[in-house]
Amino acid sequence: MAVSGEGEQPVGIDELLDQVRGAYERIGPREAHAAAVRDEALLVDIRYAALRERDGLIPGALVIERNELEWRLDPRGSHRVPEATGHDLRVVVICNEGYASSLAADSLHRLGLHRATDLVGGFQAWKAAGLPVAS
Repeated sequence: MAVSGEGEQPVGIDELLDQVRGAYERIGPREAHAAAVRDEALLVDIRYAALRERDGLIPGALVIERNELEWRLDPRGSHRVPEATGHDLRVVVICNEGYASSLAADSLHRLGLHRATDLVGGFQAWKAAGLPVAS
């Protein structure tokens, strides 16, 4: 991935999003729900508390705020959650609208979680699709 470094032109956020999203296949709400029901994917909600309180939660999703994500999901990390069982884990990162989750999924790829992806449209797309939401 071409990111801005010494001697290179800065990369804008839209270009960066295009670059990171081109490195993996994103997943839609219905596909993510089906994968979670079949225990084929771990849904990870990275939204901050105020959004979760306002809009609700996806039942069964693991809540890990964005600033802790890499520490909690690194299978070799000392602060990992029990669900971080290995680098083959399929993680679906969910933010509010599907932007921050793309950058988070890229970060997980850099940790070796090669099946990490994110939810197109984020929590708002999940909710709009009529999928389960708990208050």
